[in-house]
Amino acid sequence: MRLLPRLVRILAVTVCYRLDDVIDDARRVRVLRWMRRLVPAKAGVGELPRGRRLVLALTELGPIFVKFGQILSTRRDLLPADIADELTQLQDRVAPFPGARARAAIEAALAAPIDTRYAAFEEEPLASASIAQVHAARLPDGREVVVKVLRPDIRMRIARDVDLLRALGELAARTHPNADKIRPLDVVAEIESTLFNELDLQREGANASLLRRNFLGSADLYVPEVVWSHTNAGVLTLERVHGIPVDDLAALDAAGIDRVKLAEKGVRLFYTQVFRDNFFHADAHAGNIWVDPTRRDDPRFIALDFGIMGSLPEQDLYWLAENFLALFGRDYRRIAELHLRAGWMPGHVRGDELEAAVRAVCEPYFTRPLSEISLAEVVVKLFQTARRYELTLQPQLILLQKTLLNIEGVGRLLHPQIDIWAVARPVLERIWWQRRGPKAVLKSLRRRLPEWLALAPEFPQRVYDFLDQQTRGESRFHIRSAELEQLATRSRIGQRIAVLLTFAASSALGAVALQLFDTQGARPGGVSVWALGAALAAAAAFVGAWRAR
Repeated sequence: MRLLPRLVRILAVTVCYRLDDVIDDARRVRVLRWMRRLVPAKAGVGELPRGRRLVLALTELGPIFVKFGQILSTRRDLLPADIADELTQLQDRVAPFPGARARAAIEAALAAPIDTRYAAFEEEPLASASIAQVHAARLPDGREVVVKVLRPDIRMRIARDVDLLRALGELAARTHPNADKIRPLDVVAEIESTLFNELDLQREGANASLLRRNFLGSADLYVPEVVWSHTNAGVLTLERVHGIPVDDLAALDAAGIDRVKLAEKGVRLFYTQVFRDNFFHADAHAGNIWVDPTRRDDPRFIALDFGIMGSLPEQDLYWLAENFLALFGRDYRRIAELHLRAGWMPGHVRGDELEAAVRAVCEPYFTRPLSEISLAEVVVKLFQTARRYELTLQPQLILLQKTLLNIEGVGRLLHPQIDIWAVARPVLERIWWQRRGPKAVLKSLRRRLPEWLALAPEFPQRVYDFLDQQTRGESRFHIRSAELEQLATRSRIGQRIAVLLTFAASSALGAVALQLFDTQGARPGGVSVWALGAALAAAAAFVGAWRAR
């Protein structure tokens, strides 16, 4: 019952912006049909596209729902393209809370008066968002820093709204005709995980620290240093940096920044983060990327906000890199094979059909000049096509897809004629050779050699046990389903038959050889006793194999 007022408000806003026509088969949600008769539409709403109406509704519902919308914008596998594009425009800017409350929250988190930890602290915030806000400060040693602090009661508010979303997800799971494909409860769980990760500012600090280490001394990207003595789960203190927002083209031009070189660096940075480090900034929209104004001819990006970072399982990273390389080479058969071998598609999907679908998506793009081809758009279209074949992707891969869209968007903003393909291909090929070439293999072997040497004494016994089980037909399988149990039974029978037939054939050959060459043993009736014994053993093995069928 405590969620009822909030639910009523959400439904009222939904109807005000006429979002009931966005919901698939809204006739099933009778309450929306009734409320539409009672609640008038906002002025001018009827003329707006549905994506824009959704953005306005989420903004009116408050900062937590703005955050939900931003997270949902990463799920292009679930949303129509027009809605996903609009959601990326959501601005996470809200009215700041009083500086005195921020001071009190910092003192509580650091368990010390703020004057003992900072030489100066500005109560007027530099920026305010739905989860935290940022204040300027100075450390006792004179370093300029920024202090990020969580909004008061934010955990309780997020928990309340997540509970409400979960209830709506359960309703959708029971009533939506495509619930098995959309998996609304999984989407809610993903949103919940992302939000609660952002509530841990120590985690964000660790993200920033790792990204800084990966690019320490780089001419391409600068990451501010974390002040760990003034950081914990409730407060994050970072080195203060100054820069030009990447979408402020007038300021970049006034500073003399080489935008062409900057755009190309942005593309290279994306592939370096993903394929060299397997750790990438996954919220790389224009608001979180600045440009160092002091470097004109050799420009450098400055990264901000490290709450959402991405990393892929090593296997997915391999399949993704190989897919990109195949795409660069227009090898559609290879793309189809990789999707199947990666396990992203069910085993019953035919490779030739998938290859034809990939070709149908890609060929129209390759008729254009390469500088006009959007790599991100091709990847999105490929994923959308693959969904028809029951494509299964991990959330991190979907996050990567959204990041690629952001990076390409920034690149084309800076340099509209940028040839993404020409910039990206050599970077990926070089990085992938470094990761998979002979030197990388030798390095991996050297790293794992001590582990193998430690296990070496057990190896002969394990080989003997395995061969002994094979010989006796006692191989064990851990099976859960009845069909797999039957398959395992047939496999064990097949192994037993193979062993018996091998023994029978060997014994038969031995019987022939003994009959021909054993001239000293007993030969009653002209037949070697040893040959007769081998023949009987062969016959017994053949009978055993026959009965084991």
